[in-house]
Amino acid sequence: MTERTEKFGLQVAQELATFIEAEALPGTGVTVDAFWKGLSNLVHTLGPKNRALLEKRETIQAQVDDWYRANKGHAIDQVAYQAFLKDIGYLVQEGDDFSIDTANVDPEIAHVPGPQLVVPITNARFALNAANARWGSLYDALYGTDALGDLPQGGGYDAARGARVIAWGRDFLDKSVPLASGSWADIAEISVQNGTLRTNLGGVEEAAKFAGTKSNETGLTNVFLRNNGLLINIVLDATTPVGKTDAVGISDIVLESALSTIMDCEDSVAAVDAEDKALAYRNWLGLMKGDLSETVSKGGKTFDRVLNEDVTFTAPNGETVSHKGRSLMLVRNVGHLMSNPAILDQDGLEIGEGLLDAMVTTMIAIHDLKRESGNSVHGSVYVVKPKMHGPEEVAFAVEIFDMVEDALGLPRNTVKL
Repeated sequence: MTERTEKFGLQVAQELATFIEAEALPGTGVTVDAFWKGLSNLVHTLGPKNRALLEKRETIQAQVDDWYRANKGHAIDQVAYQAFLKDIGYLVQEGDDFSIDTANVDPEIAHVPGPQLVVPITNARFALNAANARWGSLYDALYGTDALGDLPQGGGYDAARGARVIAWGRDFLDKSVPLASGSWADIAEISVQNGTLRTNLGGVEEAAKFAGTKSNETGLTNVFLRNNGLLINIVLDATTPVGKTDAVGISDIVLESALSTIMDCEDSVAAVDAEDKALAYRNWLGLMKGDLSETVSKGGKTFDRVLNEDVTFTAPNGETVSHKGRSLMLVRNVGHLMSNPAILDQDGLEIGEGLLDAMVTTMIAIHDLKRESGNSVHGSVYVVKPKMHGPEEVAFAVEIFDMVEDALGLPRNTVKL
């Protein structure tokens, strides 16, 4: 039987209560009492409304089922069917045109296009891999997949395939950041002179596409280029097996890739009790504090996988540039439909899991809001709220997070849905 502790009318599984009070809340500035009082108010104010919305769903579904039974075997009159769906509230009248705007949206959502990953938050390794997928090796991706048209064969390094990868990479550079003359495949020298990238074939065709460099005592180690708002990192290391065969020591081309990741508490996760919820929240906490790690064994070696550091380099004007090393992380809360026995309300009913997620994941994200270089550079929390049926349920989701922000002392519109 689950051991529970009473918190402002809520019966909370002890395991979850301990995690929240001992691990999640410290450092947020939110007191224990403020958190539980806020959650209790959320649950007991909006819990009945949540159940009423689900009952409305069931009523509509029953009416649709009845309609199909009554019309079984008959051709569907689309006009009559649409009128029926409007009559029962499944379809609603389209509103007037409107415009909407919001502030403090990070560039990964507001300005720069790029891939988005979705991973289960209960798997720390997946979460770390996805967060770190902001930067990916083009060479590894080409060599290890069928992007070249075929898969690699076993038995060690295939030099011929490696040559195809390198050729593909040079062609990519020619198309993305072309030189003023000649091809990246033919460069024999590379340097920076007076803030300008130079090769034996000249500089890049568009000077603005040269973003900067990194160097050490032996010379250039990285050249950063920019295309479509995304960075390309040319890695120079003549000591590597690939670099030592290249005229200028190019050992890899690393691309800015997955700009955002949804850390999923719902679609790819089955959280059935307090233990599962604590695991999901603990991993989210590690991501928001920046200290999540996972011990990995690979190729006979063991190491700790952690979040990537930001990427720093010197811009053409000599200034130091810091660029994100991780994808922007969004958290998918559970939808309105699910409940969870981790917490019972004052009537002994399981609370809506979406209400619990809203309060806990937002509270945990406060750790990130207090960091100088964390997930959101604009002080926002990004929540994906799935499976909302109609404007009434969308409005309900907004109401949830208005109450959450008030309970946690956050400015309105900190949470972006």
